Amino acid sequence: MNTFLRNLPPSQQVGLLFVLVFGLLAVVSTVALVLSLKDRHEDDLHSENLKAFNSLLNTSWLMSTVFWIGWTLGETVATVLFGLVAFLALREFITLSPTRQGDHRSLVLVFFVVLPVQFALVITQRFDLVTVFIPVYVFLALPVVSALADDPQRFLERNAKLQWGIMVCVYGMSHVPALLLLKFPDYQGKTAFLVFFLVFVVQGGMIVQHLVSRKLRRQPCAPNVSKSFNWTSWLIAMLVASLAGGLLAGLTPFKPAQAVAMALIACVSGSLGHLVMKALKRDRGITNWGSEGKSITGASGLLDRVDALCFAAPVFFHSVRWYFGI
Repeated sequence: MNTFLRNLPPSQQVGLLFVLVFGLLAVVSTVALVLSLKDRHEDDLHSENLKAFNSLLNTSWLMSTVFWIGWTLGETVATVLFGLVAFLALREFITLSPTRQGDHRSLVLVFFVVLPVQFALVITQRFDLVTVFIPVYVFLALPVVSALADDPQRFLERNAKLQWGIMVCVYGMSHVPALLLLKFPDYQGKTAFLVFFLVFVVQGGMIVQHLVSRKLRRQPCAPNVSKSFNWTSWLIAMLVASLAGGLLAGLTPFKPAQAVAMALIACVSGSLGHLVMKALKRDRGITNWGSEGKSITGASGLLDRVDALCFAAPVFFHSVRWYFGI
């Protein structure tokens, strides 16, 4: 079986990956539908958990479909589609963070200049500029634009909030399609596996952490931020996800030990980033970015689903580039 898979051309290998992913989603969706039909309770904890799971499942279908369409139509289209995801996530972040009249110029600059330029830099593979464009040039330009709006009230807080949203939603998300454009020796046409590897280990680690924390019920280390985050469950999840990454080494340009290390880097950054986003939600007085699974921005709570990926993607991308010198 392993020999058969290796003898397939890269396009067929990636195509088989999508067949397996959509097949698994179809099976899980069928099971969820059966459970929802059998569910006779309306307000109990089981029903709430089922709603949350269905919301996560719908998002998984959406992201898988977006990625499949992008891969089918080419790397440029994939980058544009991820740019759209970043646009929706940033819109969700800004909508739930009150702004003032003096912020309108900055918002126009962010949505219609900064975001397109960042993803254009990814498409043209100017990775050195991708690295510094937002955290250097944009972070210096935005306060200037805000100052020219002549509205000094809560100036530092407003600019910090906007810069934080750009960093997570635009800068972080732009590194996901950038993985598709990396050039590894003897790995042409297979970079879609890198995106799959990143998403699988990050999401897998978060799921394991959630399940273990519910089973062990240890004292949370930051109860005002997260009731489920504790170091024991976190360490177990990081170990399991890293070993799972090692098992996926055959899909990547990594050797098994390298795959374990890269999976650990991605999982640690993603899980701690998710914790940071929880702290931001507590600061804003909300439990999720989309109220009851339906975001007022039309993104259906998208930021709740991709926040860990937004943190993990740039750390993973630059770790890979640095280690392999590409």
